Amino acid sequence: MRKPIAVVAFGGNAILDAGDDGSFTTQLEKAKAACRQMLAILHKGYQLILVHGNGPQVGNLLIQFEKARDIIPVPPLDVAVASSQGLLGHMLEISMRTVLEEDRMQREVATVLTQVVVNPDDPAFSSPSKPIGPFYTQEEAECFRKEERWAMVEDSGRGWRRVVCSPQPRRVLEQNIIKFLAENDTVVIACGGGGIPVNYLTDRVVGTDGVIDKDATAALLAYNLGAELFIILTGVEKVCLNYGKPTQRAVDVMTLDEAKQWHAEGQFPAGSMGPKIQSAIEYIERGGAEAIITSQENLVAAMQQGANCTRIVK
Repeated sequence: MRKPIAVVAFGGNAILDAGDDGSFTTQLEKAKAACRQMLAILHKGYQLILVHGNGPQVGNLLIQFEKARDIIPVPPLDVAVASSQGLLGHMLEISMRTVLEEDRMQREVATVLTQVVVNPDDPAFSSPSKPIGPFYTQEEAECFRKEERWAMVEDSGRGWRRVVCSPQPRRVLEQNIIKFLAENDTVVIACGGGGIPVNYLTDRVVGTDGVIDKDATAALLAYNLGAELFIILTGVEKVCLNYGKPTQRAVDVMTLDEAKQWHAEGQFPAGSMGPKIQSAIEYIERGGAEAIITSQENLVAAMQQGANCTRIVK
């Protein structure tokens, strides 16, 4: 009888946040702190799959690519996503092995470079909206528009940034490998940054420009693997209604119908909690048992007492 599977999605800013010095040492220490929290899931008897974000890290890689553009050709965006998967996978694998040793827990750890199929007809490809990379002057932005055909937008008075498409994930190509590893006592690090976007044609796989929402890919992986638990870690302890208003209130338990209703009413903005709620809805709708949304700091309490979190159930 196999152990239940838990899929955890957490952001890249858990390892590199604004104000950090950006060094490998700092990121590694934060990765270890994150992995120590994840032990609570293993102690509950789950097999663990980690899906991490990559926003800060891929942004730094793009800056490095730009600075070296006169010396080395700039690689396409799917290569930057792949590079960030390797970078963060290395950090998380070191960290997870370390904390498992500290805890005297026997587990293998493996990072899976993960390609995720997107539909070339996805409407997202005609309306780029996801800001990535560094800020530019208006003159630089115009140059990139002309020479690279990048879509550029002004970002809150801070400068101009490149925006790319964010298509929906349709299929995780390494899903069977991930499942095999998870069912054989391996902590799996997969689908980093939402996965490397690819177009799966009839006779070949082709890398595609764009970034995929990590929570959406984590939900896709969770329900296709039959995971019993889907956890989304974010910056708040619980999901709130009327967030930021005098009538704000936290939700301890949310049914699927309530989640769909409140999402349709606009309670969860597209730029923050919206994608997380939508991912939880998709997971539960397709047979998932329970989704938990909480902060990294409250993960242990959520696993041990079922407290300090929002639970979404059918």
